[in-house]
Amino acid sequence: MIELTINGKKQPVDDEDMPLLWVIRELSGLTGTKFGCGRGLCGACTVHLDGEAVRSCIIPSKFAVGKDITTIELLSTTAAHQPLIRAWEKENVPQCGYCQSGQIMAAAAFLKHNPKPTDDQIRSGMNVLCRCGTYSSIHAAIRETAHTAAELPIKITK
Repeated sequence: MIELTINGKKQPVDDEDMPLLWVIRELSGLTGTKFGCGRGLCGACTVHLDGEAVRSCIIPSKFAVGKDITTIELLSTTAAHQPLIRAWEKENVPQCGYCQSGQIMAAAAFLKHNPKPTDDQIRSGMNVLCRCGTYSSIHAAIRETAHTAAELPIKITK
């Protein structure tokens, strides 16, 4: 038996090889993190592990022991990430919405490392697939967030 910390709450796990995605969705009941490809390629399952974006479908639970796991449910409620959420809404990013939690989690981690990104950095740094093709809106929301965060006393962190 291992214990994980998901959004600040302890979660016991009896199968240490269970992918983190299934611990989050099935054991913790946090369904904002989506299952996409199951191979770590699409990014729909992106969460933060100690503040870094990871693909939870390919991370065995045992590798998350002692680390802070943050899902979209927590990130979307933090004051530091409200500029990102507002920009997402302003730009009408979601179409079907399936990839959006992964997109937002990836964008938050990206902005933490690139607070004033160029368009080329956004294009190369955001690697979550969107079947609806809303990339221009996603990139606009990231640019808006970087601009807003630069003006406000808000730090894009976990």
